[in-house]
Amino acid sequence: MKFSEIVGHTELKATLARAVDEGRISHAQLLSGDCGSGTLPLALAYAQYVNCTDRRDGDSCGVCHNCRKIGQLAHPDLHFVFPVNRQGKKSSEAILSDSFLPAWRETVAATGGYFDEQMWYDRLDLGNLKGLISVKEADEIIRKLSFKSFEAEYKIMLVWLPEAMNSEAANRILKILEEPWERTLFLMVSQTPSRLLPTIVSRLQEVNVPGIDTPSLTAWLAAQGTAEADRVARIARGSLLEARRIASGARDGAGGEEFAMFVSLMRFSYNDKHLELLEWAEEMAKWSREQQKRFLQYAVRLLRESYMLHAGMEGISYLWGEERKFCVNFAPFIGNHNIEPLVMQMESALAQLDRNGNAGIIFAHFALSVSKLIVRNPPA
Repeated sequence: MKFSEIVGHTELKATLARAVDEGRISHAQLLSGDCGSGTLPLALAYAQYVNCTDRRDGDSCGVCHNCRKIGQLAHPDLHFVFPVNRQGKKSSEAILSDSFLPAWRETVAATGGYFDEQMWYDRLDLGNLKGLISVKEADEIIRKLSFKSFEAEYKIMLVWLPEAMNSEAANRILKILEEPWERTLFLMVSQTPSRLLPTIVSRLQEVNVPGIDTPSLTAWLAAQGTAEADRVARIARGSLLEARRIASGARDGAGGEEFAMFVSLMRFSYNDKHLELLEWAEEMAKWSREQQKRFLQYAVRLLRESYMLHAGMEGISYLWGEERKFCVNFAPFIGNHNIEPLVMQMESALAQLDRNGNAGIIFAHFALSVSKLIVRNPPA
């Protein structure tokens, strides 16, 4: 993958390339950000650039031996670790990333590297299981990196979602992170670095990957033939994944299940239906962790859009369809008195989910807290 294939991030791509050109390659790096912002594609493009034998104009050539093999995710000096699991796995069975490399390659090829944790678990057909990176996988990391490079200048270990490591696995690789073999490069790609052990983070050079800038995302959507590309880009809030979902019709201005759950939450809150709110929380607890987080992010967006409508800023609202119809009626109940506390409740729930808190307890407390902030007669 070349830097030129990645949407947006012009300055960040130039910074990464310049560091390589100047010989400033940190042996352990952490690319942190939302999966939809392109963290994995950036890591792949960086790995290709590092080992390209004919770099030019701040990008890899794409045609040399190393570029072609890395582009196919089949280079002997580029290793991958990612969370895996299997239905019906025995407790003593070791599940390693190498067993799922064909599925990994297919997923990256089909999505361009823009996919999230839940999409990966769906590809593995895990149901309600979560993937993990085991102690045995950590041992494999050390074993693979102990060999000399086969063909490239650098041996590269790309770990996608290292937060899926348990503490024992993370501790196992501490020494190699601090004192790696010569010409060894660790690239860790994390969506929630707050879940990593502080001792791991302290050994990594963090590269924050922000959301994709709206003009770049708009241009990409327009090139795909997306109608109202500028509106879709703004609603997607820097996530190419979200832009794809909207553009594909997964969200036609109604938000599907997320919209239905948001409407139910607000209507139950407005009518002080506490039993119904607890039932709502039980239903939310059944969703996957990634779906729960997406719901909270979606709810924050609708709250902010409702606030803008309440404040008379309809001209910069990008709602349409059923979302718009609901939020126009809901806007009078979102104002200066409650917008910040509501957003704080949602951000708090997100943080607790990131720390693997009990979803049933989190959403029960969340729903009842929200109900106190939605009042029938808000202050003027």
